[in-house]
Amino acid sequence: MKIYTKTGDRGDTRLFDGTKVRKHDDRVEAYGDVDELNSFLGAAASFLNDGPLVSMLAEVQKDLFSVGAQLADPGIGDQSRAKSQIPRERIAALENAIDGFETELKPLRQFILAGGGNGGALLHVARTVCRRAERRVVSLSEKVEVNPNVIEYLNRLSDFLFVMARVANHREGKEEILW
Repeated sequence: MKIYTKTGDRGDTRLFDGTKVRKHDDRVEAYGDVDELNSFLGAAASFLNDGPLVSMLAEVQKDLFSVGAQLADPGIGDQSRAKSQIPRERIAALENAIDGFETELKPLRQFILAGGGNGGALLHVARTVCRRAERRVVSLSEKVEVNPNVIEYLNRLSDFLFVMARVANHREGKEEILW
C-alpha cells in the first residue's frame, strides 16, 4: 500500500465510512487537533527520563487514536468498533493519576508560567493543544452526534497534562515560575 493516494489533491478526504468531505470539515478539524495533540505527547515523552510518566503517555496516545477514530466515524453508534471506544474507566484513570501526582506537589496558590524542562514544557504545550481539541469537539457536537465520553476525556486530559507537566518538572528539579 502506498502512503500517498492522491485523493486529497483537490482538498477532499474520506471519513471512515467512505463519506467524502472537504479537508476543512468540522470532523477533520477536530480529529486533526487530536492528532496534533498525540504528536506533542510523543515529543514530550521523548524528552522524559521517567519510565512511569512515559508509560502513562503511551496509554494516553492509544486513547487519542480511539478518540480520533470516533471523530472520523459518522457511524458513532456502531458498537462493533469497540477498539475505538473510550470507556469511563479511562477517565477515572486520568483522575486517579491526577490525585496521585498532586500528593507530590506543593498546592498552587498562583498561576505558573508554562516551561521547565523540555518534557515538562512540551506537556504544557500539549495541554493547550488539548484544550483547542476539546473546543473543536464541543463545536462539532453541536452539529453532529459525538460520544459525550470523548468531551469528558479531553477535558480531564488537559487537567492531567497540566499536573503531569508540573510533576515532570518537579522530578527534574525544575523550579516553577510564579506569575
